[in-house]
Amino acid sequence: MNEAPDPAVLYPEIARHGSLAAALRALAAEQGLVLDAEAHDGDPLRRAAAASVLPHREAVAVSGWVHERRWWVSASATNGMVLSGVTDELGQVPAVMAAWARGASVDEIGRIAGFDVLTGRFEVPDGNAVDVIAAEWQYRLKEARDTDWPEHLALVEAAYAEPRLRRFYPFTSHWALRFSRLPRPFVPSFATLSAPQGGGTFRVSEWGAEGSAETRVATAAEAVAIAADRIPAEFDAAG
Repeated sequence: MNEAPDPAVLYPEIARHGSLAAALRALAAEQGLVLDAEAHDGDPLRRAAAASVLPHREAVAVSGWVHERRWWVSASATNGMVLSGVTDELGQVPAVMAAWARGASVDEIGRIAGFDVLTGRFEVPDGNAVDVIAAEWQYRLKEARDTDWPEHLALVEAAYAEPRLRRFYPFTSHWALRFSRLPRPFVPSFATLSAPQGGGTFRVSEWGAEGSAETRVATAAEAVAIAADRIPAEFDAAG
């Protein structure tokens, strides 16, 4: 593996400012923005963050890539990562950070950003389970649509279209779709749905008192129907 270049060599303009935070503050000032960015103690040339005025939001963070000149911007709220995007242009970053920090809505941030930063999740400040689950479904749908894997997209869309499954929290492990009755990942799931790649069958796996079982079917709709018909009584009671 190639050794990572010195960050001062990869990002000489950042080194001239002394830290990524200082460079971001200077760029923000040039753009007429107010940004109270703070440097990361352990990696000041590649990492910085800015706190939000909203208590349910974590700080928005930006980090430089190690081997090439790119920037990752991310921010989470109480129900998970709400912003996540990569850009080659540092000049696009201050507007996103400043908007998150001042409490702008997620939709507004998406409109002003010069690159895709929305994960699909919407914020749930009070953490209520119904909205957390709904936000997570939007995240899974966007994730699937952004992935060049039509069978996986078909599976997620079919599961979302099934009301009996949509009321559960969706999560994935190794791209297999699972469901939790709690508004967070919870293993074991009553069913695990897996999509083929480039041909093959959809798989429905389940765990029970007698061990594991797997069913293979031709379509996403069939896999979803099987899973919906096998919801345990305790999941139904929770729903």
